[in-house]
Amino acid sequence: LPMTIEEEADPPPINPPEIEGGGPSSRFVNVYQLDSYKIGQKDERKEKDSSVPARMSRMEQLYESEGLRRSVEGVLLVHQHKHPHVLLLQIGSSFYKLPGGRMKPGETEIEGLKRKLTNKLAPPNLEKEEIPAWEVGEELGTWWRPNFDSQLYPYLPAHVTRPKECKKLFLVHLPETCTFAIARNHSLVAVPLYELYDNHQRYGPVIAAIPLMLARLSCVCS
Repeated sequence: LPMTIEEEADPPPINPPEIEGGGPSSRFVNVYQLDSYKIGQKDERKEKDSSVPARMSRMEQLYESEGLRRSVEGVLLVHQHKHPHVLLLQIGSSFYKLPGGRMKPGETEIEGLKRKLTNKLAPPNLEKEEIPAWEVGEELGTWWRPNFDSQLYPYLPAHVTRPKECKKLFLVHLPETCTFAIARNHSLVAVPLYELYDNHQRYGPVIAAIPLMLARLSCVCS
C-alpha cells in the first residue's frame, strides 16, 4: 500500500539542549539574534596600507626587526532566522576582514585578541571597568604565510623554515546583548555561513574556511 502523507513526513527535529555560557570546552555555542546588538560609530580609522603590495612591504620591514609576525583574529557569531552569521569588518565595497590584528611583542594570544577587539569594536572613551569582558573560546585554526605575499595556508609547508606570519583564529562568545562602535569609514556586516563557504574569490581562503572550522560545533540559536 502507498504511504500516507503523515507516514512520509519527517520526524520533528531534535534540538540541542540549552546551555549556560558556551565556554571553551563546550561543543555547543550560544548564538543570539543580530537585532540584540546595537551598532554605533566612532572616529574614522586610517588604514596603514593603501594596497596589498604596500602591506607586504611594511610586513617585510617589520620582519627584519621583529621576526615572525604573530596575529590573532576573532570569529563572532550572531544569527538571523536561526542561521549563523559571522560578523566581518567591511572596508570599501569589496574588502572584508575579521576583527583582530598583529600582537605586540611579549603579548599572549588572548591578551592580544582582547586588546584588538576593544580597539576595533568597543565604544570609545570607556572607563576600565566598562571595557567589554570579551570571552575568548576555542582556537579554530592556525594559518601560515610562507612568503611576503597574500598566500596563506592552514599548515606550514615542510620546506619552509622561516615563515613570515602565523595567524590564529579564535571563537569569541558574545553576550546576549552589547553595543559595538565601528570606525565611520568601516562597516560591520553579518554574513551567513552559506555565503562564506568556499567563497575564496570574495572573502579569501581564511574567511571562506570558517564554516569548516565551525563544523565540529553546534550552534544553539536563541
